[in-house]
Amino acid sequence: MTEIVIGVMGPGAAATPAQLETAYALGYALASTGWVVLTGGRAAGVMASACRGAKAAGGLTLGILPSADGHDMSADIDIPILTGLGDARNAINVLSSRVVVACGLGPGTASEIALALKAEKPVILMAMDPSAIALWQSLATGAIAIAPTVEAVIDQIREWLQP
Repeated sequence: MTEIVIGVMGPGAAATPAQLETAYALGYALASTGWVVLTGGRAAGVMASACRGAKAAGGLTLGILPSADGHDMSADIDIPILTGLGDARNAINVLSSRVVVACGLGPGTASEIALALKAEKPVILMAMDPSAIALWQSLATGAIAIAPTVEAVIDQIREWLQP
């Protein structure tokens, strides 16, 4: 059986307290559903919070790290992938995820959303400014959804994963 990997992307050090809280709840809910939580793996922002939530739920976490030595890795990563690729690792984040959930927005997250849209990966947008949502919707040719709550994210992913 192949594990279902859900990518959670979002701002690092610039994440807001609300985004951190949402990311924790999102990681917890994804792991509670039995899905693997993939993040950029660093000990900062949305990445760290989503992994902390997933671990609290007994889930499995996968971190695609920008460094080659893991010095910046979250303590809540079970499987670290040390890339040495810097921000270029964003392509790996996206291509390794069945669904990409963007919780908030920063430059790195924007690149991940763009890569996901280009790869025709399903994308869910959370905690994002309406003008940013409008931009992503205008660029999407595949599945894209806006989720106001963690429960809405889980419901949307379940819908997309149905055969």
